[in-house]
Amino acid sequence: MFNLIVLFVLLLANTAGFAQQEVKPRLFVLTDIEADPDDTQSLVRLLLYSNKLEIRGLVATTSCWHKNEVNPESILQVLDAYGKVRDNLLKHEGGYPTKIELLAKVKTGPPKYGLLGVGKNQTSSGSQLLVEELKKKDERPLWVSVWGGANVLAQALYDLKATTSQNQLDEIVSKIRVYTISDQDDSGIWIRKNFPKLFYVVSPGDDYGTATWTGINTVVKNWDNTTISNTWLAKNIQQDHGPLGAVYPDVSWGVEGDTPAFLGVIPNGLNNPERPDYGGWGGRYTYYLPKFEGRKRGSSGVPFEPETRKIWTDTIDTYEPYVFSNYGRNVKLDSTKYTGGKVSIWRWRDEIQNDFAARMDWTINTFTESNHPPVPVLSHATALTVKSGQGFALDASKSYDPDGDSLSYLWFVYKEAGGFKGEFNIGQPGNSHTAYVDAPKVAQKETIHIILKLTDKGTPALTRYKRIIVTVVP
Repeated sequence: MFNLIVLFVLLLANTAGFAQQEVKPRLFVLTDIEADPDDTQSLVRLLLYSNKLEIRGLVATTSCWHKNEVNPESILQVLDAYGKVRDNLLKHEGGYPTKIELLAKVKTGPPKYGLLGVGKNQTSSGSQLLVEELKKKDERPLWVSVWGGANVLAQALYDLKATTSQNQLDEIVSKIRVYTISDQDDSGIWIRKNFPKLFYVVSPGDDYGTATWTGINTVVKNWDNTTISNTWLAKNIQQDHGPLGAVYPDVSWGVEGDTPAFLGVIPNGLNNPERPDYGGWGGRYTYYLPKFEGRKRGSSGVPFEPETRKIWTDTIDTYEPYVFSNYGRNVKLDSTKYTGGKVSIWRWRDEIQNDFAARMDWTINTFTESNHPPVPVLSHATALTVKSGQGFALDASKSYDPDGDSLSYLWFVYKEAGGFKGEFNIGQPGNSHTAYVDAPKVAQKETIHIILKLTDKGTPALTRYKRIIVTVVP
């Protein structure tokens, strides 16, 4: 009965205009699956979110680590396991595609390394599917999530340039969004040189040690790294979690290195894929021409050369975590600050992993045996304009949890995402369903990003967000 009441409340919220109809992002995956078990790991996770994303392609490719073969059969193995649990997933949320629908999206790139597989008469089933998707009359951008080499994308662009007018090509390119896990062949830098207007997120080259995306599996000093441990994975993902958990392989290099390439596209209230500089589960990136001097070369053999254009690339976050307090206010600022590029991913990592674990539970458990994410609801807009020094209220009192769990609230400022760089903090109480804020005094228009982090007390604890962008005017 309680769940029926919650569903009725959700319908009312929709009609009241506080919840917008969710538009599924389009996603096209290029994976050098079998180069490293982490591609299979990432594919398992991706399928658990396949109701939130519209998967338009799953293409097996090569890379610098896997130069002469492609392995679509490994994609099929994971899809077979997904097909066995889909019915149970539907008990928790709707919209999960059928196994047959996903099988139609499985294609291959050429069994050739990088640009050896790009050019005249080099079209593959993977690049052909990508061209077909790009030509569709769909207003949504297409996110090309590159987990290995990018030559399938390079060939699609090559074919489009050869067969369409410049105006048509420009229109198609304007709808492509690329997030690639560093450079894993020589086609990435070729794409960026030849298509300078293409939206491209990358930590260029192959120096993985400094790349933002490695924040997904970096072991952080003086921090609890439990949720990326092999023990945690065995307990929460691999063992006693049905067919899909059973095909999740052990870690060989780094766990789920490819996952950031789609994490930032998942709708969760925090992510804004069109604005990598806002920060989210996929990390935070800014748009600039990175310096070549001082850059380190990796061992993969991909081109080591300067960029010729601006790209969305690595930037720095400073994270001041809140920690649990047993007395008084239930959270407090930790005494340690963390600064670096990888911080922009690992700061969310426990929330990312808990969400993964809960969805894996959905593959085997009933609705009442599982936890589901809370629903943050604001009593005001997500874009506010206030005057310099003016006070304003934040209110999420209408938020709720579909399982009836107790909720914890936290309002905080994401300084790097906004334009205002001066001192500014949320007034007390920052951990209540409401908070009162005094805007800073400014001499020119400034923007501030305030994040509401709403977490339930279920098992595992799940989090959703609201981002409020405050424009402060003199």
